[in-house]
Amino acid sequence: MTAATHVDIRFRTWPVMAAGLVVALAILAAGLGRYAGLGTLSVPASPAVEARELLFQDTREGSITVLDAADRKVVLVVPLGEGGFMRGVMRGLARDRKMRGLGPDLPFRIERRQNGMVILVDLATGREIALGSFGQTNLEAFSRLLPNKDGSR
Repeated sequence: MTAATHVDIRFRTWPVMAAGLVVALAILAAGLGRYAGLGTLSVPASPAVEARELLFQDTREGSITVLDAADRKVVLVVPLGEGGFMRGVMRGLARDRKMRGLGPDLPFRIERRQNGMVILVDLATGREIALGSFGQTNLEAFSRLLPNKDGSR
């Protein structure tokens, strides 16, 4: 058997300290930037010009029934195998509610804002999703749930 060879590796102190200083400065700069809001994009608040509160219910057949929260009338039924984007968004919001110990009782609100943005608001958690950022087709999936200009659907 051969004896294990011991290699003594030594680092110079100043390069290690310089690297540590660079890391510390990067963390400090990131923290200050976040605190000061540097490098962030914010959209000014815009009032809602159209809004509707909705409840989303899963059925045994796998479809989603969308109800108007005010009168519990069916607004839309999304059959199994359709509405993948809507299913994904609502599944994520439902998971968020479940993790916080909240149930499906409070409705969601869909709003068209004065600046044209369509926002989905979870009234239970306060979470807002700008639907236009997912493309026109996905935006239309939720926009059709808004009331028509005359107030009907």
